Amino acid sequence: MATAVAPTDPITGPLRNVRDHVPADLWDKQIGLLMRDYPYDSVMAARVLGQGYAYLLTAMAHRGEQLSLGPSSLVDIGVHTIILDTVAYAELCRTHNGDQFLHHVPAVELKNDGTVLRTAQLIAADGWDVDLPLWADAANCSPCHPGNDSH
Repeated sequence: MATAVAPTDPITGPLRNVRDHVPADLWDKQIGLLMRDYPYDSVMAARVLGQGYAYLLTAMAHRGEQLSLGPSSLVDIGVHTIILDTVAYAELCRTHNGDQFLHHVPAVELKNDGTVLRTAQLIAADGWDVDLPLWADAANCSPCHPGNDSH
């Protein structure tokens, strides 16, 4: 199922779990939305949603660093599910991004610039589990808004 990009460091402990940062009822709702809108079963929906949260929480943790992060196409589906529930997303930004809204500013052109794999590596370095198969289309995606703290 999920494959970590980097092994767990015995000093820092086990991988972080996005479920510790998302209320159970919200998680279940967003899984339901993914299953309603995409041909996903509950396992695939949980994988996509989990990676979406790992991506957003990593982006929020690195606010101000202008790293030009970008998700893969599949992970972006999870991200969109999260941010379209605006009340819950505003709360996520409040609690994990210093009450600063992490905007969504998509670019039109997709580039093969290595951003997606660098993003997956940063997510792993921050202690989140990276489900590598969901990042496999890395060559076909790019940062949504290069050089900015937006998605």
